[in-house]
Amino acid sequence: MTDMSIEDYLAKGGKLTSPGNVPARYRGELLRLMASFIDSELAGAAGFAETINDAPGIRNRIAAAKITQEKLDHAGRVLAVMGEFGADTARYDNRHDWAARMGRDADLKAARHGDDMRLSVFHYPVQGYVDAVVLNVLMGLATGVQMQEFARVSYAPLADTFREIAPREARHVDLGLTGLRQIVESDEGRAKAVQSVQYWLPRVEASFGQSASKRYETQARFGLRHTENDAMRKDWAGRVREALAPLGLG
Repeated sequence: MTDMSIEDYLAKGGKLTSPGNVPARYRGELLRLMASFIDSELAGAAGFAETINDAPGIRNRIAAAKITQEKLDHAGRVLAVMGEFGADTARYDNRHDWAARMGRDADLKAARHGDDMRLSVFHYPVQGYVDAVVLNVLMGLATGVQMQEFARVSYAPLADTFREIAPREARHVDLGLTGLRQIVESDEGRAKAVQSVQYWLPRVEASFGQSASKRYETQARFGLRHTENDAMRKDWAGRVREALAPLGLG
């Protein structure tokens, strides 16, 4: 079977089930997709972990620790799928400094930086508990949109893994919103939340990539993507308005 015939099969909704029947170009795009998710989860967990002790009260610290632990677990689950393609899973976590960040005012847009595949939003530093909660909510809503897309990828074992991960990622948003409701009860907390929302909104938005993306076209041919970046961005923006409006932050 030629690569083109496989592309036709995938374009019509076909699924692949093992590394053995994956063509080289497809493999490269699939590994890139997995690496971006894994690296973003590891970097996100590293940044969030630093704020656990800033959380007010034991219950909020438990919630922050739970989110951190589960993001590491999600990275590990997708890394296990990547390991089926020969990735060195034992050394993967030590390849980069996941807590490394660039300047708060850096203008990174959607471009990749450094030598890992994290989304650009995870290169920005988190400043305290309120900032972490706001980022968790905004990026968590973005992850919810991404999970819908990832659950349809044409490599069936990865799609299954993302479907298992999705409910817990959604729960992270619920935990974040609970924390955010507590924060906005005070004038000082609300002021900090407003500042953080203004800071993180454009940076999370950039994580959806460019409007006219050549990479999207390539991934769509392989059944790794189904929804264009702008449509995903619009979906996310609607979810953000729905989540923040009741808190007076939308």
